[in-house]
Amino acid sequence: MLDINTITNVLNNNDPDFIESLAQQSSQLTQQHFGRTMGLYAPLYLSNYCSSHCTYCGFNSHHRITRFKLTDEQIHQEMKHLAHQGIENILLLTGESYKTTPLSYLLNAAQIAKEYFSSISLEVHPMEESDYKELFQQGVDGITVYQETYDRARYAKVHLSGLKADYDFRLKTAHRAARAGIRQISLGILLGLSDPAADLLSLYQHLKELEKDFPGVEYSLSFPRFQSIKGQTFSTNSIDDTTFIKIICLTRILFPRVGINLSTRETAQLRDNAVKLGITRISAGSN
Repeated sequence: MLDINTITNVLNNNDPDFIESLAQQSSQLTQQHFGRTMGLYAPLYLSNYCSSHCTYCGFNSHHRITRFKLTDEQIHQEMKHLAHQGIENILLLTGESYKTTPLSYLLNAAQIAKEYFSSISLEVHPMEESDYKELFQQGVDGITVYQETYDRARYAKVHLSGLKADYDFRLKTAHRAARAGIRQISLGILLGLSDPAADLLSLYQHLKELEKDFPGVEYSLSFPRFQSIKGQTFSTNSIDDTTFIKIICLTRILFPRVGINLSTRETAQLRDNAVKLGITRISAGSN
């Protein structure tokens, strides 16, 4: 049975032979279940307004930054540009502001997206099951939601106010989306925010629970690494490249059929290495 000691031992073992064995297993399983195909998607920020105060995030409501919200015309322009580049899968993102980007705004954005893309996913504030049903009926087939950290004490310390401060509502987001008919669900943790071994174990357990309750859903995992905000110090558990690669390999070995996503925030060299080992979906850039 997988436990935190097993994960910790993998993350702390820097023996070259061990890492090579891990990498070979991961690569073989990825080719066996996914072949050499690589999914490609483009993220598009619709808005950066946010009503939550998350101490590590540059979008948080206490930061004095220039805020934006795309108009219908701007959404069309951005999507047309991405579609002309050959993008077929779009990920629409917003900050966590129910007031600025309500369900009606998201439904409208999804309606526009159907003109340009074959697959539409959302990474927005958590919603009720009834909201996800409307989005599904509008053509949304994917939802991305990161718990950030599964450590309740740490979660409360860094999510000070706003709806994102509700740990349990966020935790059950994937369940509500799955019940509503959403076919693709992506989970993740923010590596560095808390103890990586503990967060990985909780993420794996969360995924297993979802697989048991909603076996017809296609799941994927993401492991963004913490990036500091300019001018702000923040206590983190640093995740170096070797540890990051081991996390990808361990995840592939434990979940041979689950997708693993990688964003453009990683360096080109690391992306090239990771793609060979377990990554199945990568972002084409950010707008």
